[in-house]
Amino acid sequence: MIEVAKLSAPIAPFFADNLYKDLINGTVLEGFESVHLAKFPLSDGDLIDSDLERKMQKAQRISSMVLSLRKKESIKVRQPLQKIMIPVLGDQDREDILAVEDLIISEVNVKEIDLIDDASDILVKQIKPNFKVLGPRFGKNMRSVGQAIQNFGQEEINIIEKEGKITLELDGNFVDLTLSEVEITSQDIEGWLVSNANGITVALDVSISPKLKNEGIARELINRVQNLRKDSGLEVTDKISLSIQSQDELELAVGENLDYIMNETLTAELNFDKEVTHGTEIEFDDIKSCVLIQKI
Repeated sequence: MIEVAKLSAPIAPFFADNLYKDLINGTVLEGFESVHLAKFPLSDGDLIDSDLERKMQKAQRISSMVLSLRKKESIKVRQPLQKIMIPVLGDQDREDILAVEDLIISEVNVKEIDLIDDASDILVKQIKPNFKVLGPRFGKNMRSVGQAIQNFGQEEINIIEKEGKITLELDGNFVDLTLSEVEITSQDIEGWLVSNANGITVALDVSISPKLKNEGIARELINRVQNLRKDSGLEVTDKISLSIQSQDELELAVGENLDYIMNETLTAELNFDKEVTHGTEIEFDDIKSCVLIQKI
């Protein structure tokens, strides 16, 4: 098989042209003499699902924010966390997030998402002017606008987040401020990290219970075993026996997640031994051990 990435510059266009002709040949599609003479296809607006795009955009933003909070706290994605808390700005916002809830949970490895209608008693938001945007628009009046923004309370912040704008009276005139002209942040609360962007606020529960920690250890072990399966040339359907060198913390984690580990790694037999000969050393977090896999 020819690897396209390794083709030299003069050969790559030739290969692409042959591939195009192979795909077009024998079809009812109107083919061109060369892929380089073909026209780019036009999009069909009737096939665009704007509702789905909006939901997926929220899923992407929320996942990105949560993953950034994990990175900030140096919590690996394999380590499960309990909850994300998201204040919703209305019924549509709630329905959108519920539609992609399972996707978000899987992507960021949390157990649940808690959607709250009123976060005023939980999350304290702060707002400040975005002077880079306000300056060109308001000029000498920028200071007055900035002062008005800094006087906003939680109600005004909620309005501009929900509506995307808010009306402000300035020297007897009414002007609309948009979300892009302010910067909204949320204070972290004990045991949580909070992020705010593009009108979305997420709070991540970063406390790790013993049960969650042991599940994280189990996931790390599964990753090491799966890599050993791959390196050993095993088929994806091959069952194995798994021997693990005894280590107290690892034994406890395996015991609590035994069925999950065995199902994920297709392990038919799992044993802890004081010594594992001809095994492979593994190390993660504070755990050091040795494992041996054998095809059954």
